[in-house]
Amino acid sequence: MENPFVYSDTNKRYHTFHYFLKQKFGCKVAKISLDAGFTCPNIDGTKGYGGCTYCSAKGSGDFAGDKNLPLREQFDQIRAMMGKKWADTKYIPYFQAHTNTYAPLSVLKEKFEEALTFPNVVGLAIATRADCISDEIADYLGELAKRTYLEVELGLQSVHDVTGERINRCHSYADFLEGYQKLVDRGIFVCVHIINGLPGEDREMMLQTARTLSHLKLHSVKIHLLHVLKGTVMAKQLADGEFELLSREEYVQTVCDQLELFPPELVIQRVTGDGEKESLIGPEWSLKKLCVMNEIDKELVRRDSWQGKNYIR
Repeated sequence: MENPFVYSDTNKRYHTFHYFLKQKFGCKVAKISLDAGFTCPNIDGTKGYGGCTYCSAKGSGDFAGDKNLPLREQFDQIRAMMGKKWADTKYIPYFQAHTNTYAPLSVLKEKFEEALTFPNVVGLAIATRADCISDEIADYLGELAKRTYLEVELGLQSVHDVTGERINRCHSYADFLEGYQKLVDRGIFVCVHIINGLPGEDREMMLQTARTLSHLKLHSVKIHLLHVLKGTVMAKQLADGEFELLSREEYVQTVCDQLELFPPELVIQRVTGDGEKESLIGPEWSLKKLCVMNEIDKELVRRDSWQGKNYIR
């Protein structure tokens, strides 16, 4: 069957990050996740304690490098493993763990500028919270974006403040918009993370998050599945029966509904997520990531649908 989606050169009916990078750089580009040793205002008491209820001790950087190693050593270790799979690859150092603009500007500059000197690097990705972007930091990131490919990833998870309070996010959607606007005003690519299956959210709330984001000036979105890890507050809540995990079918249907609502030019960096097998409580089906992605592909074909089919400009 011919693929009706224009931002694709495969069977994918959504705008994959692989397609975007291939079009931009003309070759394979991979992110290398780093842990720069930062913390979070939701952990150290500035905004809250304990972090978000789903957050692991590694600050959502479960697949990042070892924070006890220098950044270059982390980069080289992961690059060596990737090199076995992909030859002639370019790289984007990804500051993933915790909040990577939560430090003095001088510290941020030192780490970000160092990463740009690593071999075959074509840009940077920086994960942070929208309430941790001062004007001073935004100005620096804007200058950085003029010199290299830069994307700043904002963990939003949901546009619903009632959900944010329930997961101990410690910032509101209004706070998110303030930080987002600082970045957009300076010409910086913004990627937003959302999580499907958060406690208390039904299908319509998840779709409303997608509808709301579809009208922002975003470069990309990462759609995550809520997976529960050992040692988190959410693990206890799940054990106490406070909420239920999504089934694979529910998740696939929700993601396809969201993709239909997003503009076709929006890059979809991720359509699912998983945790470390050793610490995962559930859902167990999340470990079969390729299977989940294939089910999303098949459902879009079954619907004769694609990203943006129901998008309203």
